[in-house]
Amino acid sequence: MLLGAHVSTAGGCRNAPPRAAAIGASAIQVFTKQPNRWAEVEVVDDECSAFRSGIQEHGVVFANAHDSYLINLATADPILRERSYAAFVGELRRADRLGLHALVTHPGNATDGDLPRGLAQNAELIERALEEVRGTVAVLLETTAGSGKVIGSRFDELAEMIARINPATRDRVGVCVDTCHVYAAGYDLRGDYDGVVNQLADTVGLHKVGLFHLNDSATPFASRKDRHAAIGEGSLGDEPFRRLMTDTRFAHVPKVLETPKGDDSKDMVSLDLMNLARLRSYLRDGEPAP
Repeated sequence: MLLGAHVSTAGGCRNAPPRAAAIGASAIQVFTKQPNRWAEVEVVDDECSAFRSGIQEHGVVFANAHDSYLINLATADPILRERSYAAFVGELRRADRLGLHALVTHPGNATDGDLPRGLAQNAELIERALEEVRGTVAVLLETTAGSGKVIGSRFDELAEMIARINPATRDRVGVCVDTCHVYAAGYDLRGDYDGVVNQLADTVGLHKVGLFHLNDSATPFASRKDRHAAIGEGSLGDEPFRRLMTDTRFAHVPKVLETPKGDDSKDMVSLDLMNLARLRSYLRDGEPAP
């Protein structure tokens, strides 16, 4: 079971692996730059070497980055589109230099309300970026909660974006399923776990699921609000996570927490440990699903 959390890179990416070790993580997610600023950063050779060495030393098997929250590859604004594309390429380059397995990205916001244009443009820019930045880093389209004109709250939208990408690079594109987001978007993981997984299989395909973000929801079902809660303490409750942790179809898929962290480093560690312990308890208590 590849299990962990989003960990801080404060002070440099080299600090992430020891923080992973502090919570017993075999999978981690990081930011390679400040997610709410456009300013680009370069990860220098020493930083990359230290990060790669730390990953091996501390037993982290899977590591991914989440891209900047400012990036919108579906925007109708030509200036923001080019700025977003340049930032996305920068994210891919840093992920490649650090030896990360994947880059998670939000599918963006069709600011003009034209969903077909937004889907097509997002796929086109991702394809172009993958051609520009060769390597093995996968791009994982994250499921969204569905507020406003955001793309990616429906499985069929993610499937269409993937289908639009050239087969030569399509194998580097998959999805990241966020449990809070899909529940908020109207997929009832609590009341119909099997039905939701079947829909995912029929549209995207389970082989395209490259990562899970494990988050409970602080808002009710189908709220279309992205508000995370601690595992088992939100409107999703324990059962969907017990099913997911014991579902053999996803046993090989990395799973990371994005649950609330608290205000200081001690809180971050203790809260991550609490949530991870709860997830591991589902493995001990439950029988693997067929």
